[in-house]
Amino acid sequence: MKSKELSVDLRDKIVSRHKSGEGYRKITAALKVPMSTVASIIRKWKKFGTTRTLPRAGRPSKLSDRGRRALVREVTKNPMITLSELQRSSVERGEPCRRTTISAAIHQSGLYGRVARRKPLLSKRHKAARLEFAKRHLKDSQTMRNKILWSDETKIELFGVNARRHVWRKPGTAHHEANTIPTVKHGGGSIMLWGCFSAAGTGRLVRIEGKMNAAMYRDILDKNLLQSALDLRLGRRFIFQQDNDPKHTAKISKQWLQDHSVNVLEWPSQSPDLNPIEHLWRDLKMAVHRRLPSNLMELQRYCKEEWAKLPKD
Repeated sequence: MKSKELSVDLRDKIVSRHKSGEGYRKITAALKVPMSTVASIIRKWKKFGTTRTLPRAGRPSKLSDRGRRALVREVTKNPMITLSELQRSSVERGEPCRRTTISAAIHQSGLYGRVARRKPLLSKRHKAARLEFAKRHLKDSQTMRNKILWSDETKIELFGVNARRHVWRKPGTAHHEANTIPTVKHGGGSIMLWGCFSAAGTGRLVRIEGKMNAAMYRDILDKNLLQSALDLRLGRRFIFQQDNDPKHTAKISKQWLQDHSVNVLEWPSQSPDLNPIEHLWRDLKMAVHRRLPSNLMELQRYCKEEWAKLPKD
């Protein structure tokens, strides 16, 4: 609980005893005032020549410094804590205040409410494989990267994207584990798409009818992969990227890639966020949903039209 200010009379007594040569301990014992308070009043008197309360800029904060530190500790410990929960904890500490007051106090500490990024749930083995992958390709030339044909599947919902969560975080900490929402792969969705792109632009975009299996994936490659590389003028020695989905690593898929002499980029498990096509999927979904499709046929048509418009870089 925030303590009340000392009366002007008591503050004057502290200064008077100090002037007469009494030490802090003696003043504390005589007036029953904490030594830190005695020291603070004497410092203020020496600096400003008065013990009166000086004019303050605006209304004094409802939160004490101790209360602010407690809020920052709670947010740091649990970035997904809500303002309502912080408000309740402030009441329990004896400092009831508004949500806007709590929010402002947290902002002053460099923490801001942001949408939590969704990231794959990674084990230690996954993390080690991702680090090894990054080291192996750290010095790849731009020419080599330009030859990569990136691919992936995505779902696009008819009525927008999934719900979002906010977290309290500092700038530059979006991908810290505490500030992200772990995800695992799962099916479903309004329509499923397979697409590819390179530095030269977007390749084919294909709707996946029903649940895709290895045979269907091989047919998609057979009808679209080499033609996409040809349209993008990548040449025969392009590098194909795909993730480690079981359909991609099935025998018939591997056999097709070998039969057509396609170079495949090795890929660490649980690493969709390393694939730059994720940025294109996001742009595609935003562009499509701005057009407000009313049915699946419209959704598919808008996807094809907006895919062709996406920037090459």
